[in-house]
Amino acid sequence: MTATHHHEHAIRQLLESLVGALRAKDLDAVREIYAPDVVSFDVEPPLQHVGIDAKLRNWVRVFDTFATVDYELRDLALTVDDHVAFGHAFGRLGGTLADGTPVPGTWVRGTFGLRRDDDRWLVAHDQVSVPVDVRTGAAATDLEP
Repeated sequence: MTATHHHEHAIRQLLESLVGALRAKDLDAVREIYAPDVVSFDVEPPLQHVGIDAKLRNWVRVFDTFATVDYELRDLALTVDDHVAFGHAFGRLGGTLADGTPVPGTWVRGTFGLRRDDDRWLVAHDQVSVPVDVRTGAAATDLEP
């Protein structure tokens, strides 16, 4: 296995572990995936969340809202070298709300910027976006990959 393939495999495992941590509502496991100085452009205000504590506050809100969490990451494409990597995929967050209401979720676009610290890959930046109808300003939440 070449170094590039090794790094890509490690990053895919890291992002799979993120999916597992979200489904388990395991905030400590989620923390281990992100760099301490992560910058996140998430779908919730404000425009940016800087640092791991700000990033985790978004997931705390999700975990408090949902009794069960389902998260899916699909069509992940990666570009990797020895020290940095970026990727993009489609993600969908759903589950069952605390009141028992099932939520199938909405597909979003996700971009990840990763860096290797020592021999460990961490998410240093992520961005989640929803397509917008520019004429109305409304989010296009009915699209599927």
